[in-house]
Amino acid sequence: YYTILGLANEAGEVAGALKKYTRGDFQEEELQKRVRAELGDVLWYVAAVASAFDVSLADIATENLAKLAKRRDEGKLQGDGDVR
Repeated sequence: YYTILGLANEAGEVAGALKKYTRGDFQEEELQKRVRAELGDVLWYVAAVASAFDVSLADIATENLAKLAKRRDEGKLQGDGDVR
């Protein structure tokens, strides 16, 4: 399950790039470059976590789209948390 920690770490690196951009360390072009690179790492870890739990990325995407469609239909896209 170490891949879950790797996923959290890589997501943090995406956020870190935004932090550095926000404080003026570099321009938007560099932000896009860094985010793109880190998203590749995030994607790898998402796939690794899915594999560890024996679930396909297609199933994850399908279930998520269904969840969001249900929230949209119920007028509950706003807010946070999974139970809305």
